[in-house]
Amino acid sequence: MSEEVKPCACCDCDEEPTEEELLERLDAVIAEYRGKPGALIPVLQLAQGIFGYLPEVALKHIARELRKPYSEVAGVVGFYSFFTTVPRGKHLIRICMGTACYVRGGVQVLDAFKKGLGIDIGGTTEDRQFSLEIGRCFGACGLAPVIMVDDDVHHRVKPKRVGEILAQYAEEPVLVETSERSERRSADQPAEQFAGSQRSA
Repeated sequence: MSEEVKPCACCDCDEEPTEEELLERLDAVIAEYRGKPGALIPVLQLAQGIFGYLPEVALKHIARELRKPYSEVAGVVGFYSFFTTVPRGKHLIRICMGTACYVRGGVQVLDAFKKGLGIDIGGTTEDRQFSLEIGRCFGACGLAPVIMVDDDVHHRVKPKRVGEILAQYAEEPVLVETSERSERRSADQPAEQFAGSQRSA
């Protein structure tokens, strides 16, 4: 579940929303879920969609508004790998470290991404374009090693292809991005029948 972050009312405004504006959006989410059983996780998911991550101010606000101990809220965030308390980049790169991918060169692929991006696991590039994480298994073991960039599956990835893959997601006009990416990734699409948008647990 994700929250679509809408632009501000003035269409020509490129400014980032303020913390107060983000908390107002969060209040609307909390109002919808308050009093419902199991509200915490969907509220956290939507809060992460609003903020891009879960800053302490959001966690304290959720705890207060849902009348839950802060320790409980923080504990849920720490338990589920989907949640993050650090800002993520525009594109999330996840390297599979399941047994098949590990044996078939996943570590070398991970090292190539770390070097290419200049960040470690859990890090985000300075321009906030890419974040790097590892996953347990994407359900495409026969196509190992496998990575996912956002919801896109790339299979049989070799370290020498890392630069090419990163270039597909580099900052570029949306119209060009849409058409060129689909052509570039056509060779990777068969993996989606195995993995689709499956995310690591």
